Amino acid sequence: MIVTLLIAAAAAGWVDAVVGGGGLLLLPALLVAAPQLPLATALGTNKLAAICGTSTAALTYARRTKIDWTVAGPSAALALLCAGCGAALAGAVPASAYRPVVLLVLIAVAVFVTIRPQMGLHEDATKRTTIRRGLAVAVAGGVIAAYDGLIGPGTGTFLVLAFTTLIGADFVHGSAMAKIVNTATNLGALIVFAYNGHVAWLLGAGMAVCNIAGAVLGARMALRKGAGFVRVILLAVVLALIVKLGWDQYRLSA
Repeated sequence: MIVTLLIAAAAAGWVDAVVGGGGLLLLPALLVAAPQLPLATALGTNKLAAICGTSTAALTYARRTKIDWTVAGPSAALALLCAGCGAALAGAVPASAYRPVVLLVLIAVAVFVTIRPQMGLHEDATKRTTIRRGLAVAVAGGVIAAYDGLIGPGTGTFLVLAFTTLIGADFVHGSAMAKIVNTATNLGALIVFAYNGHVAWLLGAGMAVCNIAGAVLGARMALRKGAGFVRVILLAVVLALIVKLGWDQYRLSA
């Protein structure tokens, strides 16, 4: 089970680096491999592995592509605070309260991306208005960051889509900015989980090493293959999230 968990950590790092959504792989794998862990500890341990992977991917993107720091910087600063607040509430809000809403949003995202095949393939600088930049900071650094601290499946994917739709970034540059913000959300949540003693440090360290390896590979592949490749992976991750959350909702209502 530990070997399976480490493989899942590497795969999650790759997915997170390309388009986000690695938690879809890693968190369920962690809950299966270590069922004795409380949910809060599983979430905290997942954040330890995830922050290592996302920060490595962010550094890889920053070295190889241009990043709009006027949006990514303020978003990351706000995300650090909001993700911490979300983590402080982890467990207080039942998953059943937000799962249907997230499921509907994901379905809308899948339809939107499918019917607009040119979305995210090229940058649209005309969208970089002051209002849109401010909205992107509020959505990415506020709403999505708080969601990530609370539970977080698909956070990276939501961040990519926020930057793509709100400020006209292509999928590669949107993913680059998402990694920077996602690093901040992971850090904010990890600080809270660690303060409350909800991190299995040894297990998380092993997962982190594998997550970093996957993240480096994923970021380099995304940069090499371009926005079209990222779009395909994004759709695959969104559909996988829809299936996962839909199945969870079905089991609860059955």
